[in-house]
Amino acid sequence: MPLITKSKYMIGLQCPKYLWMMFHDLDKIPEFDLATEYIIQQGNIIGQLAKKLFPKGVDLPEEGKDFKLNIQKTQELLKKRKIIFEAGIVAGALYARADVLVPVGKDEWDIIEVKGSTKVKEEHIHDVSFQRHVYQLAGLKIRKCFLLHINNKFIKKGEINPKKLLTQEEITSEVEEAIIGIEERIDDMMEIINNKEAPDVSIGNGCNNGFECVSEDCWNFLPESHVFELYRGGKKSLELLEAKIFSIKDIPNDFKLNGKQEIQRKYANSGKVHINKEEIKKFLSGLKYPLYYLDFETFQTAVPLYDGTKPYQQIPFQFSLHVDDGKQIKHFEYLHDSQDDPREKFLQEMIKVLGTEGSIIVFNQSFEITRLKELAIAFPKYKNWVDSIIKRIVDLLTPFRNFDYYNPEQKGSCSIKAVLPAITGKSYKELNINNGGLASVSYFESVFNEVENKEQIRKDLLEYCKLDTEGMIWIIDKLKVI
Repeated sequence: MPLITKSKYMIGLQCPKYLWMMFHDLDKIPEFDLATEYIIQQGNIIGQLAKKLFPKGVDLPEEGKDFKLNIQKTQELLKKRKIIFEAGIVAGALYARADVLVPVGKDEWDIIEVKGSTKVKEEHIHDVSFQRHVYQLAGLKIRKCFLLHINNKFIKKGEINPKKLLTQEEITSEVEEAIIGIEERIDDMMEIINNKEAPDVSIGNGCNNGFECVSEDCWNFLPESHVFELYRGGKKSLELLEAKIFSIKDIPNDFKLNGKQEIQRKYANSGKVHINKEEIKKFLSGLKYPLYYLDFETFQTAVPLYDGTKPYQQIPFQFSLHVDDGKQIKHFEYLHDSQDDPREKFLQEMIKVLGTEGSIIVFNQSFEITRLKELAIAFPKYKNWVDSIIKRIVDLLTPFRNFDYYNPEQKGSCSIKAVLPAITGKSYKELNINNGGLASVSYFESVFNEVENKEQIRKDLLEYCKLDTEGMIWIIDKLKVI
């Protein structure tokens, strides 16, 4: 008989087809990428810190290492009324493990689930509801349920104190509400699992679009320039799908779209590029030489590493800068290479090369400006310099976000990863590190963990960040000749 675990129950809530694939088509489910593994790693760190709040707790064997031993030891410790980490309980075809199971009074227990988030989320409630359901089926009396999560107001000062980093929030009433109908949901999931054929689930009839789809079969019927590429399409895209309108070029003229979506429809039909020459010219006329093309890379951790930082705070560790004085272009770069706090050194290196006048061009200025303001707070002696830099920033995202330039090849996106190939024909595809998330995780792994290819990662990081700023030069050059 197949066993429904907590993780599989959560998958069943997300997508019935995904659940079926877990039992029948596992080879088609993509392996975790480096970014996902990093998130799991960060969660494990939080889990270990949480255990320090329960010094009398007993740690049980992990599920994958010895499933039967975990269940056996759980039963022994339940009788002794011990605080248990990872208490494994089987009830029929269901299996659950709570992060922390705490004895209360004579015969009751509290469930404490540990999460690396900074707040309670809906999926956490369903997560704990499954645990409670299984435990109660096995005869345990559950008094209350809690979520132990990160305190987003925590600021590191010296050694990490788990009592201050983590905060406990009661979710009993929310779990009791979520548990209503759980038996029917589990029965439905078991029926799906036992069926030889995959359930007929598509993106239009039950797909939870808040999650990344693991099945290409659900999407491969869509044509090029499909309705889910509408800029902020949301409900409109689903409405069109339900009407069996799959391509942007086939959207009826009487279907209400906003201005940017109208541009997409018009140019999907013509195959040409939309250009608002007047606005592009106005944007370019606002640039003042010398031009500084700047890009940051950052990393973040659940548990802050440096004094004065918060959980998940973005820590700048690298920048690339191309400087165009109208006669020649020079490239400058910085990549921190130790476990020390990189932030002040990062600032000092920028001060050397940014000059005192000229436009500083970035792509999506909110990111760079926010990081600069954070640096000014952390290092007040640089505040005046940071303020002067912020005043000079120009956002290259603007003409693309405003759809002053739109190429159907952008597929509704105005990110630099979409704009660069659309306007220049060049892309990030050939790079070993080709996106910011991978850059962040790769840097962290190379600096804080033992890796064999540290020098190659460093080379790849420099190449990636350099393309971000060089790519902006190419984009500006194309806009000038439109």
